[in-house]
Amino acid sequence: MKVLIVEDEELAVKKLQKTLQSVTSDAEVVGITDSIRSSVKWLQENPTPDLILMDIELADGQSFEIFDKVEVNTTVIFTTSYDEYALKAFKVNSVDYLLKPVQKEDLEAALDKFHRMKKMLLGAEPSGNLNMDSLVKELQQRLQPKEFRKRFLVKQGQKLVSVEVDEIAYFYSDGRVNFFKTKDNRKFIVDYTMDELEAMLDPDRYFRISRSFYVSIESVDQIHDYFGNRLLLHLQPVVDKEAIVSREKVTDFKRWMGK
Repeated sequence: MKVLIVEDEELAVKKLQKTLQSVTSDAEVVGITDSIRSSVKWLQENPTPDLILMDIELADGQSFEIFDKVEVNTTVIFTTSYDEYALKAFKVNSVDYLLKPVQKEDLEAALDKFHRMKKMLLGAEPSGNLNMDSLVKELQQRLQPKEFRKRFLVKQGQKLVSVEVDEIAYFYSDGRVNFFKTKDNRKFIVDYTMDELEAMLDPDRYFRISRSFYVSIESVDQIHDYFGNRLLLHLQPVVDKEAIVSREKVTDFKRWMGK
């Protein structure tokens, strides 16, 4: 099995080679590249390898660009430092990824999966390899920075005003209407459900503590234990209802506050 390694960290390359040899004796590393440019050049000038172990983040950009510049008719196992939850759905979609530093048992499982896929695809496609195009596009979309809402257009009396998201302390619902309060204590009705707001707000800055509350990290003034293994928040500016972190959200909330 001829393997190309695409990785820009020398220590990571050495570890990957050592791990690869410990997992399978028939693996031959036929090339090592450390950038988009060198990878494209290698693929253009050399016979197609059986497998590529490819880091997502290279010194000159994301390795997805390689697929835009040269046809890749080889199965790819990605290596990445991205959080596994961002890639969980992708893992079941016929191609694997490995979290760095790559562990022996993870590489072994990925290679087993690779061999199973090869057997299934032999005879199905002339090359016996996966068509990577749609898979790479899906992964690329998952890892692209998401655009979040920058402002809301809301009513103020008989006129409409634009309020920057940076000015908003928190969003909350009274069960019938949804509101937000700005850091300078202005209150506005917002014409979106809490579920819709979830897709609009940057999760690094806003956290949904319950079905009826979204708080910004800047708005949390004090945190107190509350009965039922919940938390009670004191917010700034003061809110006219209790801001309680629901029991199932407590662990995630603490993690979010500690980032």
